[in-house]
Amino acid sequence: MLILLPPSEGKTAPVAGPAVDLASLSHPELADARRKVGDALAKVSGQRNALAVLGAGASLAPEVARNTTLWERPAAPAREVYAGVLYDAANAPHWPARADASVLIMSALLGAVSPADRIPPYRLSAGTTLGRLGSTTTFWRPRLSQALNAQAADQLVVDCRSSGYSAMWAAPRDNTVSVRVEREHNGHRAVVSHLAKHWRGLVTAALLALPNQAATADDVAATASGIPGVLGVELKPGILTLVVASA
Repeated sequence: MLILLPPSEGKTAPVAGPAVDLASLSHPELADARRKVGDALAKVSGQRNALAVLGAGASLAPEVARNTTLWERPAAPAREVYAGVLYDAANAPHWPARADASVLIMSALLGAVSPADRIPPYRLSAGTTLGRLGSTTTFWRPRLSQALNAQAADQLVVDCRSSGYSAMWAAPRDNTVSVRVEREHNGHRAVVSHLAKHWRGLVTAALLALPNQAATADDVAATASGIPGVLGVELKPGILTLVVASA
């Protein structure tokens, strides 16, 4: 089983420790590409229009400025650096050791990382254009295809990514189930956007808590149906929909 997650916009910055070693990260064949993106990000982040280019508000200016010293900053396991709604719900800091091989986190900076990969904090979203490098989505798509297609080919893939990060790499259609969330209110259903992160985090936590890994989409559906607050699940080819109650 391979669970695909988006990163978080917010990051917990390590206060001490060595800087990232790109050659030590999973999929080391991406090291040169990671260096190119990071160098481009550092350059853009030092420009006067950095906030506009990176789609960041004034309150995020310190995080954008931090990008300029990206490669010198302390790094920590991705499960500790990524924070926010999804990772809180998924209980990321307490994932079992097997999560390191079962979870793949998309990153506009690093392409894709495992929870154990030691990464620096950064501010960069999928689809951002970094000068001559171009769009991060366009940059990563062929490179991630080469790196990840074989890894995902022969196992169940549970796709919990948002649309921006799904565009960076197309998971294999025949063995992937994407998790979507709908809210029911007064007999009507609507797709959940921001809170979908919470429910996808709960699905991730539930799957990683299983004594044996889920092997089929039916296994994922059965696991999701047991999550408190899930009113029902609908499984169609390639898509698992969680129906949740309106808040």
